[in-house]
Amino acid sequence: MDNVLLRDDSATSNLGKNIANILLKSSFDVIEIHLNGDLGTGKTFLTQSIIKNSGWSRNVKSPTYTLCEEYDFNNLLFLHIDLYRTNEAEDILIFDLDRKVSGKKIIIIEWPERLKKTRPYDMKINLEHKDKSRMASFNIKNNIFSGLDKNNV
Repeated sequence: MDNVLLRDDSATSNLGKNIANILLKSSFDVIEIHLNGDLGTGKTFLTQSIIKNSGWSRNVKSPTYTLCEEYDFNNLLFLHIDLYRTNEAEDILIFDLDRKVSGKKIIIIEWPERLKKTRPYDMKINLEHKDKSRMASFNIKNNIFSGLDKNNV
């Protein structure tokens, strides 16, 4: 697992931009990213950067209370899931994450450790506080992310 120090929000935003570039170039129909970390480590901020850098021009809302926010644009469907406020296994089922879509589907799950049944992921990022910065650790299962430039953040 590779680690990278994200010194500030700009570095976290750049990481999101790098991930977005990979997602846009990918030929995969479905990509799933899991984000782990304590409260305030930047999971939602990173997701906002990924979605905005993929072409979404409007506000990217936190799904903390809604559990899921969907962004459908440019033949992309982003499903941004936040499981912090749930302990019910059935909650994830209502989003029908495995449904067929005509374009590319990108699933980003915050707090995936709350899932009752584990889901396969293409990349897992663990974010943790490190002094006044963030440390990001990467567990990459899909080679589309092998070219992620972690030095350019």
